[in-house]
Amino acid sequence: MLYFIPAWYKEREWCEDEQSWRVRRTHTEFDDTVKQIQLFHRSGAYEYRIMILGAAPNFRHFLHRQGVYRAPYWSCFDAIQEIRRKKMRVWSFHDLKWPEGIEFFYSPFVVVAMLGNEKYAQIDFGEDGNPIWVEMYRKGIVHRRNLYDDRGFISSTILYEDGAPVYRNYLCENGTWKLRCYQADGHVEINGKCPDYVLEYGGEWHTRRFSRMNYDNIGQVIHEVLGSYLALTDSGDIFCVAMQGLHAGLLGRVLKGRKKILSFFQDRYKDWNDPMVLEMIRDADFVVADSREAAQIIQGQAPMAAGRLTAIPPYDTRADEGTSLQAGVQKLLMPVDGLDSETFKASIRLLGKYLPQKENVRIHLFTREARYDRKRTLLEQVRRELGEAGMPEEWAAETEDEKVSENNLEEEGRIPVRFFPEQCVDELSVSKCMREQWLLVDLRKIPELYLQINAVSFGIPQIVRKRTDFVEHGGNGIVLDRLERLPKALDYYLNGLKHWNEARVYSYEIGREYTTARLLEMWREVMDSVG
Repeated sequence: MLYFIPAWYKEREWCEDEQSWRVRRTHTEFDDTVKQIQLFHRSGAYEYRIMILGAAPNFRHFLHRQGVYRAPYWSCFDAIQEIRRKKMRVWSFHDLKWPEGIEFFYSPFVVVAMLGNEKYAQIDFGEDGNPIWVEMYRKGIVHRRNLYDDRGFISSTILYEDGAPVYRNYLCENGTWKLRCYQADGHVEINGKCPDYVLEYGGEWHTRRFSRMNYDNIGQVIHEVLGSYLALTDSGDIFCVAMQGLHAGLLGRVLKGRKKILSFFQDRYKDWNDPMVLEMIRDADFVVADSREAAQIIQGQAPMAAGRLTAIPPYDTRADEGTSLQAGVQKLLMPVDGLDSETFKASIRLLGKYLPQKENVRIHLFTREARYDRKRTLLEQVRRELGEAGMPEEWAAETEDEKVSENNLEEEGRIPVRFFPEQCVDELSVSKCMREQWLLVDLRKIPELYLQINAVSFGIPQIVRKRTDFVEHGGNGIVLDRLERLPKALDYYLNGLKHWNEARVYSYEIGREYTTARLLEMWREVMDSVG
């Protein structure tokens, strides 16, 4: 059996990062574990199970969004809360017990329950329209938040005093509180009236009793319950751990001596100085990095024997025509997140001087940051650089009214807009944006892996500062040794279709090495090595 232990947490809390549909998503849900599960789920190559360590009352919705709704899983908090139900249940907030005289007011974002002239409650919904929590109010101040499980019951409730959280109760299906976690110091109490937890393994249920009624933190509770579950598993089982700081120490202890594959993902893990992580690397049977560069870093931090470390990208390539040839303009996508200030300034000035030579070229500044003012501040930076260099600030649109007219036709005497912000958080919006691009210009020290693989899939040439697995200098892109050579590199792909088409063909050749079938083959080699 292969067990996947993901790192799907809310920052550094032992809970999921489910959020109201009305709140702009600040992160992508896709990571290496999602791809790994998709590969094994669709191929049926190995028997597997997901192990969820944090509280995840909306986990079924998450699986549905990732296309693996029927993936088997074990939840640590289901065990703690003695929850045996597996299937989702459709329910409405009208099914809850409300006081006599309650009235519901529907805004475009939430539902507010009013009792007389006072706000009694507010209902928030998830992306799929399911109620995820209900906040209760007294005299206009929140005093309780009930978080609902997508299987149709209250999963936990947070109690407040003067609007500040005091403790959180995790509940059984019947509403009895099982575990109480205090906000001030994180210590945990177990309800003495129901001191047991349950473990489901192999279709059978096993009851265990907590070893004590008080714990210093929730991590100690998870450690104990997880350890009890692992005692039921086979000694030959393999555990694929998504490396992340929150659970690294806990898993390093509880999985000591078990067969382990460690998976490193650049968007999640950057702390290479954690001694517990280095110890886990040394104890692991195999380590999988998402790129050769990451693999080299791991090898430098904790030298490993040959055959125990490999690089497998978390994204597959798929040949796609894209729409850049149909756009009528040549769009250049330039990622700016993590681009150092000096390079950003120099590149904007270089592009500004270059643009008068190319009437149909548009610069699209790509960002994953989800702040509401991100587009405005980004364009302000561009306008400032253009102005100081003596170029028209109007090239960077500040409002919708300043953008080009339909079909990109400019009004007579109007200065055309040449710089556009592209704010994309999730992978779907990124792919939609990439589909329209003519060229990817990633001038950061470490280019983004997902953008590069998308560029390969769409056959888009790339200009980068550093050679990677997905850019071959002179093949599907150009590796700049000096930033000053950017205009010449742009000319190479913008002046006619010859070099652009050559790069397109070369991209498809590279893409053959990272198809879904090839990634699955790489994982089979890892499994054969560990097993």
